[in-house]
Amino acid sequence: MKVSVLKKEGLTRELEVTIPASDIQKTMERELTAYGKKVKIDGFRSGKIPMQVLKNKYGKMLLGEVLDKTVQETTAKALKEQDIRPAMQPKVKLKDGESFDEGKDLTYTMTVEVLPPITLTNLEKLAIEKPVAKVEDKAVDETLDRIVKNNRNFTKVEEERAAVKGDIMVMNFRGQTSEGVSLPAMSGDGMQVELGSGQLIPGFEDQLIGCKVGQHVHVNVTFPADYGMQELADKDAMFHVDITELRIPTETKLDDELAKKLGFSSVDTLKDAVIKEISQDYDQLARMHVKRAVLDALDETHDIEMPQGMVDLEFDAIVQQMEREKSQAGEKLSDEDKADLKPIAERRVRLGLVLAEIGRENKVEVSNDELHKAILQEAKKYPGQEMKVLEFYSKNPQVIESFRAPLFEEKVIDFVLSKAQVTEKHVTIEDLTKDEDELPKAKSKAKKK
Repeated sequence: MKVSVLKKEGLTRELEVTIPASDIQKTMERELTAYGKKVKIDGFRSGKIPMQVLKNKYGKMLLGEVLDKTVQETTAKALKEQDIRPAMQPKVKLKDGESFDEGKDLTYTMTVEVLPPITLTNLEKLAIEKPVAKVEDKAVDETLDRIVKNNRNFTKVEEERAAVKGDIMVMNFRGQTSEGVSLPAMSGDGMQVELGSGQLIPGFEDQLIGCKVGQHVHVNVTFPADYGMQELADKDAMFHVDITELRIPTETKLDDELAKKLGFSSVDTLKDAVIKEISQDYDQLARMHVKRAVLDALDETHDIEMPQGMVDLEFDAIVQQMEREKSQAGEKLSDEDKADLKPIAERRVRLGLVLAEIGRENKVEVSNDELHKAILQEAKKYPGQEMKVLEFYSKNPQVIESFRAPLFEEKVIDFVLSKAQVTEKHVTIEDLTKDEDELPKAKSKAKKK
């Protein structure tokens, strides 16, 4: 195999690779030998068919497969020989667009973008703030109140009276839009609604207050423009409602009896469990902030040349995602919106390359055990169907590999945190739950450049 460098410009490399005809002949004979063990030809024993017979009968059929295999093997060898780390799959084409003739050398050109050289910042000099929020009594009390409310008992209203706010109304309903459309979600029997809770479409519950058991009520509403089902969004509709029962909540106390009903030994153990769960939620939120701080710090301290193909691929993926989201909302993605997404694509590619380099230099790897644990955690999200989920992954190893990238990223983030100067900052839960947008950060980086 002969490899020549035709072009070396920025991150782009163009190579010419020539494979001697003798090498292709050896590969062809190896493939024919393997194929000859599978086929039967009259007059010859299986596995004993002469090479020339196999070549005459199956040579042309296997030629394309042989060439593909040859190109795949030699492109990898050529890249290794030239010490090239490809950013993406190389683009290969036969020289001058010629077709291959048997007995001739195979010559093709390979164009590839290489990974840029990355000089990593001194991780020990990174200053990272970790937000810490204390679990306040107010949050615990609110959670316990919700638990009590969700575990209330109800008694049937025996007297004949009008429904009031706070009543639980049991009803059957059938609805259709002003255009005559009736979807399955617009009907149901035995539905329980707490009047005034806002559980139903705005205005629906208000029209039921003052009604009595046994009444047939016509309820007119307009679905919100941002309603989850696009077929109903912003549509007028009328519902036929039959009220079958009214119920009122009975007093429920936060005591040991309720705690035992929920599987705890006492109110104190229930409260401890609530505090623990809230703390875990806070820790997850804090992790998001810390991870964002690490990514911002790495983004600010690394300015690298990026493979345009990777940026274009990431940009297209973001645009497609945004177009789907806009389409679901009945909107379109404007050219201005697309321009705002370009810096985000660049940031993601830049950070991906930096994280990969940190992991490579420091031998950060994801073990098979870690992959297995991640799959088990995923399966637990589907109670009762865990075995089906695990069976699906066992039959689709390529899907299992999709867990590797996010696990690798988290391990690299942990490695950075182990080296950086991390200081805790006490914040309120309101600060911890603030939504951070990636776009302003990406824009500021682009403007800085």
